[in-house]
Amino acid sequence: MAQGSDPGPTRRASDRGRYGRLSRERVLAAALELVDREGLSALSMRRLGADLGVEAMALYRYAAGKDALLDGLVEALYLELDERLAADSEADSTDSEAGSTDTHSPDWRAGLHRIARATYDVCLAHPQAVPLLTTRMLAVPLARRPLAVLKDHERVLALLREAGLDDAGTAAVFRAFTAWLLGYVSVELRPMVDNPDEQEPAFRLGLHRMPPQELPGLRAAAPTLTEPGGPEGLTVGLDALLDRFTEISGKGAPGSAGMA
Repeated sequence: MAQGSDPGPTRRASDRGRYGRLSRERVLAAALELVDREGLSALSMRRLGADLGVEAMALYRYAAGKDALLDGLVEALYLELDERLAADSEADSTDSEAGSTDTHSPDWRAGLHRIARATYDVCLAHPQAVPLLTTRMLAVPLARRPLAVLKDHERVLALLREAGLDDAGTAAVFRAFTAWLLGYVSVELRPMVDNPDEQEPAFRLGLHRMPPQELPGLRAAAPTLTEPGGPEGLTVGLDALLDRFTEISGKGAPGSAGMA
């Protein structure tokens, strides 16, 4: 460039890709599709840009960097959760008008079950992204989490207050509910099969790799542990958890040391 010449405005990468102009929703949806197909290790600005038909630099308008993109994936999961819960609510309204609403559970408990089941379904639909529900929450302070995540926290807390718990009891059950739900999903999604091409169950599970003298219990339990617990197991565990806290609350000690 000649001395004294005007460089002109800085060039901006176009965000018009093969599917038209981008939006944050389109970028996050494409990122989630990429992770669903190839796993988290495949996600990069360059690769995502290639999938969308734009330069990687164009994506920085919608996510400031890789960490922001990962947080966006968490946001996308919780937005899908919102959609599922809204659809469930609409279906419940239709059932109520038809006179077929289940009245056996308190509204707050039924609400927690709906959240748990919808979260389970979202996670099983996007297993490759599930680790972010833990890793990003460990890295991101509460107030900096995506709004969709905070709204889910608010939704659970409102149901626990509806149950009549005090502040300490609400916090205790919130932690227990979150731990059970995310822990259960994580166990469901852990790989258990060593060699899917094997027909013999012991070799399929790789039991020959486990020393029998040191791991007799695990070897014996492995075939059963391989079977997923499914939504039924989620429901049974959640009811046991809620029954325990409700019992303590019924003794007039919500938020007491027994609930910590």
